[in-house]
Amino acid sequence: MENFIIIAISILSGVFLKKFRALPKDSHKIINLWIIYVALPAITLHNIPKMQWNLELLLPIAMPLIVFIAAFLFIQLLGRFMYLGKSLKGALLLTIGFSNLSFLGFPLTEAYYGKQGLQLAILCDQVGFITLSSLGIITASYASATDKSDFSGISILKKLIIFPPTIAFVLALVLPKIVNFNGIAIDVVLKSFGGTMVPMALFSVGMQLQFKHWKSDKLLLVAALSYKLFLAPLLIMLISGFFIIDKFVIQVSVLEAAMAPMVTSVIVATEFGLKPKLCSMILSFGIPISFITTYLWYYFL
Repeated sequence: MENFIIIAISILSGVFLKKFRALPKDSHKIINLWIIYVALPAITLHNIPKMQWNLELLLPIAMPLIVFIAAFLFIQLLGRFMYLGKSLKGALLLTIGFSNLSFLGFPLTEAYYGKQGLQLAILCDQVGFITLSSLGIITASYASATDKSDFSGISILKKLIIFPPTIAFVLALVLPKIVNFNGIAIDVVLKSFGGTMVPMALFSVGMQLQFKHWKSDKLLLVAALSYKLFLAPLLIMLISGFFIIDKFVIQVSVLEAAMAPMVTSVIVATEFGLKPKLCSMILSFGIPISFITTYLWYYFL
């Protein structure tokens, strides 16, 4: 119950402080930088070395990539029924092709499935960020490119290599063989910095929520959230039938797929000028609705 209280207070704090203009405009961007450059790497370095790797992790590892590829196919199918330009397709793919695996996924998964579920959520999140920093950046670059010179493989590779959560994930695999990550000092430091992620991330989400002018894009909004909140987790549940794995791993993987759109991928879409208002609207509606739909998925699972 305390996790849900933290979620509610953090999001509502962001909403009210934005409403009463208690903070400078775009303050959430500074918070997002802290999350990406400090909190997420810390939580990665704290938890990944403790993972027990086995074949049962194939489903949570594959989940973010499956959701992204299926989103691409869904958008192509949607384009047969309504006109979707290159930039709009890119914006939709960045929005519904990635799950909110950390900002909402961590606290919700821990609330439903405890610390063991959180470890699987962190693994899903790392793969999700790797997918975003590779296929996501490629998508954004292609969708926003006005000519071939704007679509540079070197710039894409550079962004992948210097992406902080990706660096932290690689270090989390290598450093434990050199440094004792179970040492009290290191463990306490990483846990303290990582502990700032959930409240600050949810606070940032609250500051970015907006629900204006949704009627003009209601068809896209319904289609996008139908895929992200229902079709994507349903697909993962169906695919899980091909894996001989523990039921708990399936439950967490499906729940992670059912999360609202990823905040970071929406930030990427905004920075590349890909329909920022539409992306923010899908995110804003998706987050509160996902509290209901993830509970329904949890109950069903």
